[in-house]
Amino acid sequence: QVQLVESGGGLVQAGGSLRLSCAASGRTFSNNAMGWFRQAPEKEREFVAIIGRSGSSTTYADSVKGRFTISRDNAENTMHLQMNSLKPEDTAVYYCAQRVGTYLYTDSRKYDYWGPGTQVTVSS
Repeated sequence: QVQLVESGGGLVQAGGSLRLSCAASGRTFSNNAMGWFRQAPEKEREFVAIIGRSGSSTTYADSVKGRFTISRDNAENTMHLQMNSLKPEDTAVYYCAQRVGTYLYTDSRKYDYWGPGTQVTVSS
C-alpha cells in the first residue's frame, strides 16, 4: 500500500515562493511516475507538473511554466514542487499523486494514489 503525504503549504504574498514536499511510503517509488495537481474552490482538479521515474522527464502546465519546478529524490522517496513568483490564481489545494507505471499522463484519472492535499493561499 502506498501512502503519500504533502507538506509545505501556507499563506504567501503574491510574488513570493513556497516549496511543497511529498513523502511517499512503499518500495515502488522509484519505479513510478509522479505528479502534482491542484484544485481551487468550485473548480475541477487540474494538472500542474509531472515527473518521470528518473527525474529527467518533466512536463508543466502552461500556467506554471517558468515559475514552478518539479523534482524528486528516489533515495529519500520524496518529490518537491518549488513555486516561485506566486500569483493569487495559484491559490488551491495541491495534491501529490503517483501512477503505477512509467508513462507520463497529465490526466488525473490515470493516477492511482493520492495524498490528502496541502493548502496554498496567495494573497494579492
